[in-house]
Amino acid sequence: MTRKDFDQSLGLLEQKMLHMGSVVEQAVINAVAALRDQNLEQAERVILEDEQIDELSRELDEECVQILALHQPVARDLRAVTSILRTVIDLERIADHAVNIAEYALKIGNEPLLKPLIDIPRMAGMAMEMLHSALQAFVARDVAKAREIPLQDDAIDQIYADLYDELLGFIIAGSDNNRWEAQSVILLFTSHSLERIADHAVNICERLIYLETGKIMHF
Repeated sequence: MTRKDFDQSLGLLEQKMLHMGSVVEQAVINAVAALRDQNLEQAERVILEDEQIDELSRELDEECVQILALHQPVARDLRAVTSILRTVIDLERIADHAVNIAEYALKIGNEPLLKPLIDIPRMAGMAMEMLHSALQAFVARDVAKAREIPLQDDAIDQIYADLYDELLGFIIAGSDNNRWEAQSVILLFTSHSLERIADHAVNICERLIYLETGKIMHF
């Protein structure tokens, strides 16, 4: 196989990874919207459509293995393929969090919400912006951008910390209405899922820096 063949295969692989990323982004957006709007049908769709994401993950995994077998890349080329493999794993984990959030929406059902959901959709928007930017930076090999994106994680961590304190307060205080305590736990898990999603976006940035520089970074 020629250099041109490898570059073409890698380019197609990255475009498919971007497609998977866009599907995953939409899954998170839909799951959080389902929770916020108590749209149970939408929550069920997020869960059902996860199979599509799993299938994309399997296809990308097989294509990465095929490229490794056919081209036997070394050095930077090998880092490129393995970085895509690991990024696909991150995307699959993010999709799993989207399914979790959809399941939380179903658990709450149509019961009145403990509080208006403002911070959780805000966290989701910030995390999706990080994920989208990280994937774009990866394909563009934009190391400078990859160093900037993780800085946004501090704001998400702060929102999560504030929500944690607030929701834990509801749980510790107790209530005659067990529903409020149960919802507090569910919303706490939801905010944790979003915090983890942002961490996966940071992983992608670290992987790009490793791909381009050979240096392992931890933000």
